[in-house]
Formats: sequence, C-alpha cells, structure tokens
Amino acid sequence: MAQRAGISPTWYTWLEQGREIKPSADVLEHLADALLLNESERDHLKTLATPDPAVRWRRRFSSAAPQTLASWLDGLDHPAYVLNGRWDVLAWNKPAKDILGDFASVPRADRNILRMIFLWPDWRRLFVEWGCLAASAVAQFRAETARYAGAEELEALTRGLVRDSADFAMLWNVRAVDGPRLRTKRMLHPKLGAIDLTYAPLQPKGVAGDLSVVVYSPQPVSPT
Repeated sequence: MAQRAGISPTWYTWLEQGREIKPSADVLEHLADALLLNESERDHLKTLATPDPAVRWRRRFSSAAPQTLASWLDGLDHPAYVLNGRWDVLAWNKPAKDILGDFASVPRADRNILRMIFLWPDWRRLFVEWGCLAASAVAQFRAETARYAGAEELEALTRGLVRDSADFAMLWNVRAVDGPRLRTKRMLHPKLGAIDLTYAPLQPKGVAGDLSVVVYSPQPVSPT
C-alpha cells in the first residue's frame, strides 16, 4: 500500500498506528488513489485527517430548535423537520406528522432518525425499500458525523444502536460512507397509499452550526 501511494513504508506504518502525524493534501490524494476511494470516501478521509478542533470536540449537540426556525417550518406546505448533528429530531411540522408519523409519540430519547429507522415498527412498514434506506442512512450518518468524532453523545448513540439492532450493527461494521444528495423515498402510507417523496437536507444560516432542515417534496409515483 505504501508503494502504491508513493510514501515510505515507515511513514505509512506510523499512519496505521495512529501516531500524531499530519499528512499533506497531496499525501491524502495519493492514499485515496491507492485505496481506490470514491468521492464520498475521499471527503471522509480528508475530514478525519484534518479535523476542525472547534467542531470535532464539541461537548454537546443542540437540544432544541430556535423558535424562529420552528415557526418557519410551520409555514411550509411540504413535510419538514429539524435535526441536530446527531440526527435527533428537534422540531417538525404538521405535514411531516401526517406523512411520516407522529414524532411526539416516540420517547424523546428515541426521537432520532437512526433509532426510528431501525427500532420504530411504523417506519419499517412505511418505507417500501427499507433495506436500501437503512444502508444509505448509516453510510450518510458516518460521513456527516466524522467532524464530531470523539463526541461522547455520538458514541453513546452508536453503542446503543449496535446493542439494540442487529441490522444496524451489521451495517455499521461495513464502514461505508456516502455524501448528501437529492434522494427519493418510496412509502406505502396506511391512509394515503403509495407516495414518492424527494428529500434534501438544508443548512440554515444564523442558527447553531449542527442544525439542519430536511424538506420533502411529493413526486409522481413511478410505475413498479
């Protein structure tokens, strides 16, 4: 591997041992080429290798959404909810409740996107391609939370999921990463029938840096 990356075996050994070394941008590119990483995996490597201490070691994630942001959600016609950096659901609007289910019915400690995907029976039934959704969510979560690596709240979440869900444990151990993109979820709603929703994460300005908003847009249901 060192030969393929064009670096010394000694330096590469130190890298694998986790020693305090700072690889340059060129070295990271060479390593990514040697490992045949895709774009998302390259970004993940760079995030882990060049962390921002102000973000990486933050002690707590946001526990509530600002009222102004929650009020903005209420004014939307499309389903939307607010997440913190740990993917805890902090606020949602009525369209989200109508289509995705009543978040308030889930205990606050479980009101987390990953815990709901893997442990909430309602979502297992709602999402038609649940297996694909679960694998994609875990890969995105690993990539998006790399900047918070070492945060105890984050590690507590993944430890709990590994303990509570064999499906999560299997996918987490795969260590796949994937970046955010415009995606479509197919649902079979108990009242509304078949629904295709395109969704995208948004980063609002003027709020805590770990907050994001996920907005869904209904799409014509494609034929099966």
